[in-house]
Amino acid sequence: MEATNTLDFCISCHEMRDNVYQEYKKTIHYTNRSGVRAACPDCHVPKDWTHKILRKIQASNELYHKIVGTVSTPEKFDANRLEMAKREWARMKASDSRECRNCHAFDQMDPEKQKQRARKQHENAQEDGMTCIDCHKGIAHKPVHQGLEEDEE
Repeated sequence: MEATNTLDFCISCHEMRDNVYQEYKKTIHYTNRSGVRAACPDCHVPKDWTHKILRKIQASNELYHKIVGTVSTPEKFDANRLEMAKREWARMKASDSRECRNCHAFDQMDPEKQKQRARKQHENAQEDGMTCIDCHKGIAHKPVHQGLEEDEE
């Protein structure tokens, strides 16, 4: 199972290598001032065994779509991008952004080192019981927000 939890495994198919991986390489999760890199499994696979197994079972659905070619071309990928993003955002919301919190947590943030706007947004989010994905959709991938309805933003 751990062999499927590597960046190399994730980008071993051209759908990931040619699409989301290229986008991810341009983000702060790939290159940043601290030198810490979050790879695909860090954001998309839970660390604890029970949730990891469940996620791997869910992800087996991707094999079906690989076989039938649902996202086999950049055009097909883009045509399905919003729906794939919505599913992932819903999964993250349901888990209270569990994978984000492996690295980011309100109680570990130093508000004094944040810009005033970010500090206020994080305070409000904490008070309102919000989770990372409520504000940080598309943090490592091509934005698809223009396709969201007003009530989905």
